[in-house]
Amino acid sequence: MKIIATTAQGIEDIAKRELEKILSKFNVTHEIKERPLGITGRIFIRAEEKWYIDEKGRKRQLSIPEILIENSRTIHRIIILLYLGHVKSLEDIEEATSQVEVEEYLKRKESFAVRAERLGEHEFTSIDIARVVGKVIQNKTDAIVNLDHPSVIFRAELVGRTFILGVDATGDHSLHRRPWRVYDHPAHLKASIANALIELAEPEGTFIDPFCGSGTIPIELALRRYGDRIICLEKFKKHLIGAKMNALSAGVYDKLEFILGDATKLSLYVDSVNTVVSNLPYGLKIGRKSMIPELYMRFFSELAKVLDGRGVFITTEKREIERAIEENGFQITHHRTIGHGGLNVHCYVIK
Repeated sequence: MKIIATTAQGIEDIAKRELEKILSKFNVTHEIKERPLGITGRIFIRAEEKWYIDEKGRKRQLSIPEILIENSRTIHRIIILLYLGHVKSLEDIEEATSQVEVEEYLKRKESFAVRAERLGEHEFTSIDIARVVGKVIQNKTDAIVNLDHPSVIFRAELVGRTFILGVDATGDHSLHRRPWRVYDHPAHLKASIANALIELAEPEGTFIDPFCGSGTIPIELALRRYGDRIICLEKFKKHLIGAKMNALSAGVYDKLEFILGDATKLSLYVDSVNTVVSNLPYGLKIGRKSMIPELYMRFFSELAKVLDGRGVFITTEKREIERAIEENGFQITHHRTIGHGGLNVHCYVIK
């Protein structure tokens, strides 16, 4: 079986390692490559069939898409790959689709929809792609188009000249949209990226998110059955209440400590922490950009008093965070950019 997994741009290596661990856990022979044909945010998986004996002694095939969906924390979608190659026109897309045995995944008269995306400059739109692909599928299967509640969803993506067609095993809702989220911060972090930051932090000991917002990072850490203290610090009562609501929804409320307080006065609330991970205020989260240099400088000054370990932060404000890190005696051990919400945010690991 061939699969395309999607994730946030810039964390493909972390997602790849997670997928390798999952497949190895289930003893599935596999091959995984980041950024197939140079496409960011994509991971190619080739996995051999795996069979098992159920509790009634029957031989059953292991659903690889299902185990990836159930166990991954960094993946957005799992797409059963039907076609991956270069095209130049709508006619090429039509020809590529006609080569695919869609009948294996779509029964006669069953409903389906094509969700198309297009990145780059082309003489046609994503609607055109959906129309062409849908017409071929309909002619091959006599299936029924249902855009609102389809039984089967086909994903047709054109990135530059690379065309990807597959069956979306995930459904219409990306896996990064966690079911536990009942309260949204205006600039909340995707859960997939939160887990990537946790991986980079390699947390141990007392953990804190000093700008916790709606609690995404601490909640995701608690869901990983972290055994040490987890602290959520948030300046605004509204967001802290929202974080508590999300923690209750996720079933980890009793695993977290919630503190209403100002991160620029961090040493008032904790004497020592071993791991700190946070999505720092920027853009929508800060309101006035002119506040950022002072905010970062004051926060990292306080952090220097209590951190005995590693910190991981993301922000769009590269110059301001690097200055605050350097002037407060920290060392940057890793830096990367991550795609989030249409922005390229900078991720720093410090000690």
